[in-house]
Amino acid sequence: MSIFGKIKDAIFGKAKAAPAPAPTLDTTQAPGSPPPSPTPTAQPSQAAAAPLIDVENHLDSMAGADRLNWRTSIVDLMKLLGIDSDYEARKALATELGRNDYSGSAEDNVWLHRKVMSELSRNGGKVPAEFID
Repeated sequence: MSIFGKIKDAIFGKAKAAPAPAPTLDTTQAPGSPPPSPTPTAQPSQAAAAPLIDVENHLDSMAGADRLNWRTSIVDLMKLLGIDSDYEARKALATELGRNDYSGSAEDNVWLHRKVMSELSRNGGKVPAEFID
């Protein structure tokens, strides 16, 4: 699993596929009559199906949030979520998110934190504007 996938799962929870409804038989149809034509049913949009997760409140409510500066530190964010935050993990995360020249500098870490928050927002999270790029 990707590192961003682990971050997303830690915040949003693991996606659970809803089982498809079982087909039902219409027993009121007269014998020998042609079957009724299928009626298309509206499918709920993915946005309507998945509730919006308030990322800030969720992270604030996690054990240890009061001791970690997850709001600005990618290392502390990863620690809060129980994800390895060493240089190699952060470099792999940066590569996943489109940056191949990650060096681990303070500027790179700020970029990585903002990029993670932006991706959480794009994936259905409610993220304060000051956290994203």
